[in-house]
Amino acid sequence: MARAELMDFDKALELFEPVMGFEVHVELNTKTKMFSDAPNVFGSEPNTNITPTCLGLPGSLPVVNAQAVRYSISLGLALGCEIAPSSRFARKNYFYPDTPKNYQISQFDEPIAFEGSVDVELSDGSIVSVPIERAHMEEDAGKLTHVGGSTGRIQGAEYSLVDYNRAGVPLVEIVTKPIYGAEHSSPELAKAYVSTIRDIVVSLGISDAKMERGNLRCDANVSLRPRAAAGEPVAPLGTRTETKNVNSLRSVERAVRYEIQRQAAILAKGGSITQETRHWHEDTGETSAGRPKSDADDYRYFPEPDLLPVVPSAELIEELRSALPEPPAARRRRLKADWGFTDLEFQDINNAGLLTEITETVAAGATPAAARKWWTGEIARIANTTDADAASLVSPADVAALAKLVEAGTLTDRLARQVLEGVIAGEGTPQEVVDARGLAVVSDDGALIAAIDEALASQPDVLAKIRDGKVQAAGAVIGAVMKAMKGQADAARVRELVLERAQQV
Repeated sequence: MARAELMDFDKALELFEPVMGFEVHVELNTKTKMFSDAPNVFGSEPNTNITPTCLGLPGSLPVVNAQAVRYSISLGLALGCEIAPSSRFARKNYFYPDTPKNYQISQFDEPIAFEGSVDVELSDGSIVSVPIERAHMEEDAGKLTHVGGSTGRIQGAEYSLVDYNRAGVPLVEIVTKPIYGAEHSSPELAKAYVSTIRDIVVSLGISDAKMERGNLRCDANVSLRPRAAAGEPVAPLGTRTETKNVNSLRSVERAVRYEIQRQAAILAKGGSITQETRHWHEDTGETSAGRPKSDADDYRYFPEPDLLPVVPSAELIEELRSALPEPPAARRRRLKADWGFTDLEFQDINNAGLLTEITETVAAGATPAAARKWWTGEIARIANTTDADAASLVSPADVAALAKLVEAGTLTDRLARQVLEGVIAGEGTPQEVVDARGLAVVSDDGALIAAIDEALASQPDVLAKIRDGKVQAAGAVIGAVMKAMKGQADAARVRELVLERAQQV
């Protein structure tokens, strides 16, 4: 794939105004699928969580999952939307191997929720209101795995495998209206918006929202229009591209920035933008062309004949409204106060998109300070080094367990970093890695004293200095002992024992 020419980001914003829109797909964590009693479970053996309805077999009929409807209404309310007194499912007709019915049951002109807005906080504390056009219910498609080739995509693959476990999983698709005025903050706003949606669905308890699993996916639409000179009318909207299924917060930000720079370089040379879907490549940080896309794709929608309209009662809507959790912005302010973090410390968490992970780590038993330290420190460093999403590397439960081992004195920070590497490498839980690698701190004073005496005996000049009151000289002995113990000793305890033994031996 030839590398596209990119314009400097600041230059691109001098010449063009970016306009964005997002479609965020949220998989709901109901026990069963949207229209059948097949289990809704991630990670099962391929093609085991299926029923005749999932496969669209003749004679099978859909039945609406009532819990999915409740979850969808809750999400609509949390997005500030109006809840439709009556909404209808429709058939969206298209052929694709992972859509066994050759149509998807979705909602078209009668969505369950519409006309809302979400307040999104940027790193400088400013609030941007993102307008929501609609949130509608639908079912997910299956999953194709393309085998052979170098990209993992269908182009160049030798064959494809299809897993229908995901077919029929309940989805809510959240569609924004065009977003104007973000300017240089456009990439950051993209990331912050998806992070806010993730925070909302997690706080509602309606989705696992793990982007690396595809529980939450974002399609990012970007277009540019020329800056209008003073006194001139605003230019019409430019042609948009739709970068599909971006599956990490960092990638959403990078994909939007890339598309702004790519489109600006084309337009500045008098070229035109092709309205198309595009694929994001995490390894190269680029998008590539997918398929041409029209504003009027002919999906031949018509009302789903096997399902009645969804007509929630006013009492149900008010019941769900009264159960809504606090909004993300208010929750962040409360957590900042509860955890005792400074503005800068909490801003680091928000900017890294790690609030959910740190919250879950604290809930699992870690102190807020320890949770913040590991997620924004060593885990973030490994994520940057490996070009991975931090949340995909390790679970909050394992980070909490690691922090507890450090707090208990079983591990030093240095040893804990080795344990973390083992957990990320798939060697097991922190305790299992400690046991397998033999990384626990040596707490036997007898073993430490033997190593200290040997180090003192080999450095009589240092021993003399310590006895003369020059305690800083103990550093050389401490270093030798830590080396002898392969780092598996508490340096503070070693120092205490060195000073004691220096007066005794």
